[in-house]
Amino acid sequence: MTVPNLLTLARLFLTLPICALVLWGGVASVFAFGLYIIAAVTDYLDGWWARTYNQGSDLGRMLDPIVDKIMVAALFLALAANGTLGGIWLICPIIILAREFLVAGLREYLGPRGITVPVTTMAKWKTTVQMIAIGFLILPFDTTYVIGILLLVIATVLTVMTGWQYFKAWPK
Repeated sequence: MTVPNLLTLARLFLTLPICALVLWGGVASVFAFGLYIIAAVTDYLDGWWARTYNQGSDLGRMLDPIVDKIMVAALFLALAANGTLGGIWLICPIIILAREFLVAGLREYLGPRGITVPVTTMAKWKTTVQMIAIGFLILPFDTTYVIGILLLVIATVLTVMTGWQYFKAWPK
C-alpha cells in the first residue's frame, strides 16, 4: 500500500458520507461540500505523490480512474435523488457516464492487444470542469446552482469532444 493508493482509497471511502450529506440537504450540503473538497484534493495529491516520489503502481493506475468514476456516478445519483439535477439537466450526467463506460470498454478491448489509450489533456480538463461543477451543485444556493449547471454543460461538451477523440484514434 503506497501513499497514492491510500489517498485513492480515502476518496472512495469519502464518497458514501458525501452522498449521504447531499441527500440530507440543507446545511448538511455545506459539510458535504467540505468533504468533497478533501476528496477532490486527494485526487490531485495521489497523482502528484506517485510522480514526485516514484510510487506509481499498476494497482494505482487501475484503481484511481475507477474510484473517480464511482464518486462521480454516486454524486450524480445523489444530486438527482435530492432534486438538484432533474429534467433536461439529467441529459448531462447520462452523456458523461455513457462516455466513461464507452472509453473504459475501449481500453478493455484494446488492452489485451497491447494498445494503450492515454488520457488526453482535454480529458483532464473535462474531469476538472466536471469536478468543479459537481462541487457547485452540492452547495444549496441559487447562485452556485446556476454556476454548477453552466459548468456541467461545459463538461458535457468536453465529454463529447474527448469521447470523439478517443474513438477517432481507434486503430483501423
